[in-house]
Amino acid sequence: MKKDQVSLTAMMAAYERGYHAKYDDPKIFNDFLAFELLLQRERTAFAQQFTKIVENCFPAKKFSGQEDALSFFMQNMSSTSDMISRARYAEDNLEETVKKQGVQQYLILGAGLDTFAFRRPDMGNQLRVFEVDHPATQLSKRQRIAELGWDNPLNLNFVPIDFTKDNLETAIKRSFYDSNALTFISWLGVTYYLPRDTVFATLRTIADSVPKGSSIIFDYYDADTFVPEKVASRMQGWKQYTKQAGEPIITGFEASNLAIDLASLGLRLRENLSPSEIEERYFQGRTDNYHATEHTHYAWVVVE
Repeated sequence: MKKDQVSLTAMMAAYERGYHAKYDDPKIFNDFLAFELLLQRERTAFAQQFTKIVENCFPAKKFSGQEDALSFFMQNMSSTSDMISRARYAEDNLEETVKKQGVQQYLILGAGLDTFAFRRPDMGNQLRVFEVDHPATQLSKRQRIAELGWDNPLNLNFVPIDFTKDNLETAIKRSFYDSNALTFISWLGVTYYLPRDTVFATLRTIADSVPKGSSIIFDYYDADTFVPEKVASRMQGWKQYTKQAGEPIITGFEASNLAIDLASLGLRLRENLSPSEIEERYFQGRTDNYHATEHTHYAWVVVE
């Protein structure tokens, strides 16, 4: 992401979550507030852009209109499946840890236009929420919240950080974060945009900054993402899109080696969902064309 520029992928994630909440049924993840964090002109621009991509890629296919073309794009060409299933995975496991372990803090790394604190006022007395993200993206979000007239939940804290330059531990300690309270961390849609060393350095910092028993959820792409003869066509298209947007995908991991890599950081791999497992859990039985992305994995790790 360029300096002082709002993350385009964060805006796109909000659009895709909002689209799914408004137009798809059944819903995997109902982010009914996502569209509101985007201006009407931004939503219109995304719709026009995605429709044009479909029409250029499938010139022989006949669509009944923009709505039809946009639906085709969201289900077959975009990262919407990732956006909605990873958010569902994270929040389902968050609720489980709150109920069973007494988790008191929710740390959202690379929060983008996340709406959890506004969607779930029922958890306001149970969780302190910390949104950690790039200052430019966070500032834009806060301005939009003010324009909407939303009241910031009392349990919500904003923590600005540039992951490539700033120290996470230092940043969160400037907030109301309690280093002794059991914490749940979600880190979604971020790891593949960062250098491998930065990813592991961040995970090490987390392991050193939260109590034992705290959980971290993150998604990652496998190593085949970067092998031309193995990468799926949908992923290849997504890589090209993010590169043009100035946020190229640069990092992937070997799923079979992840447990060993994490153990050296003081982390235990509790769950490591493969694309086929994500498909079975969230997409099985659907009559539309939403499916798990071929190279995406979801990891749930615990601080030891």
